[in-house]
Amino acid sequence: MKILIVYGSTTGNTAGIAEALGERIGAAGHEVTVLNAADASAEGLCDGYDAALFGCSAWGTDEVELQDDFNVLFENFDAIGVSGKKAACFASGDSNFEHFCGAVDVLENRLVGLGAVIVEEGLKVDGDYAGNKDEVDAWCGRVLAAL
Repeated sequence: MKILIVYGSTTGNTAGIAEALGERIGAAGHEVTVLNAADASAEGLCDGYDAALFGCSAWGTDEVELQDDFNVLFENFDAIGVSGKKAACFASGDSNFEHFCGAVDVLENRLVGLGAVIVEEGLKVDGDYAGNKDEVDAWCGRVLAAL
């Protein structure tokens, strides 16, 4: 299968998770593209892929604010061509914030509205990949099983 992983990361934590997921999914025999949201264009983003994983950090006190680069992409999400595709979302965050990893919920809701099939409940981790390796790897295993 061809899998797309798109992430938005300010501190590097979400990027680290995206790269780790890409390595693990690639090692399972799938063709993987890992793409920084800053380098992505919404128009037809998911064309040619069987599944897409989206990772985004977020913050905000009153409401969820998506990571800056990802937010630009998200504003045009209706053009990504995700209808009928398998999808899952992940985020790293700081559990001290009111909307801990709130990007996962925002992204999943939008993807479902665009016709994507969410194959696994979103991954929400406090911090980076190194501090959550077992949790990230277990989630990746469930996503792989659902593909």
